[in-house]
Amino acid sequence: MVTLSPQMLLRAYALGVFPMAESRDDPEIYWIDPELRGVLPLDSFHLPRRLKRTLRQRPFEVRCDTDFEGIIKGCAAPAPGRRDTWINSQIYLLNRQLFQMGFAHTIECWQDGSLVGGLYGIAIGGAFFGESMFSTARDASKVALVHLVVRLKRAGFLLLDTQFVTPHLQRFGAHEISRPDYRQRLARAIAAPARFQGELSDAEFEAFLQSSTHTS
Repeated sequence: MVTLSPQMLLRAYALGVFPMAESRDDPEIYWIDPELRGVLPLDSFHLPRRLKRTLRQRPFEVRCDTDFEGIIKGCAAPAPGRRDTWINSQIYLLNRQLFQMGFAHTIECWQDGSLVGGLYGIAIGGAFFGESMFSTARDASKVALVHLVVRLKRAGFLLLDTQFVTPHLQRFGAHEISRPDYRQRLARAIAAPARFQGELSDAEFEAFLQSSTHTS
């Protein structure tokens, strides 16, 4: 088994491939380079009306980069419809190192002092690679996704890579693009001078809600 370094992982993402394991206990890592890649366009993000109402109610305290361990463990935990995970020990350790280096980031939803959902991903230039999300409270992962999009748009990111497209992500406008198209977009995004910033004012968030394209 080849032991990967964080630098090797960053180079792989910059080339358009990402790692997965067959299961939590599988020590091997497989490199995925799908013919069709999932992306969530930042300039045409769709915000469901019900979720917009939820966001205005502020059901969660949203934090960034305060509990990476909690987020990645939540993403790796069994959940309804997901008995196992692609996050094995090597992927876990690599992403923890990338977090310590400032490349991996979390969006966290807290409720009554407990972490109830969120997501994590990797930022390189103006490209953000969404890795995984989880939720133990209704809408927590959706709220985290919206907060991620607001921060990426504000910082000048050009690409939000979702790897694959799920019905959950389709509601927000995610769709598939071809491998050549993805690599062109990736090259432009990697070169962009964007920088992830966690802090967000209430006024900035409200302005995003006002300007968002709605879906039912």
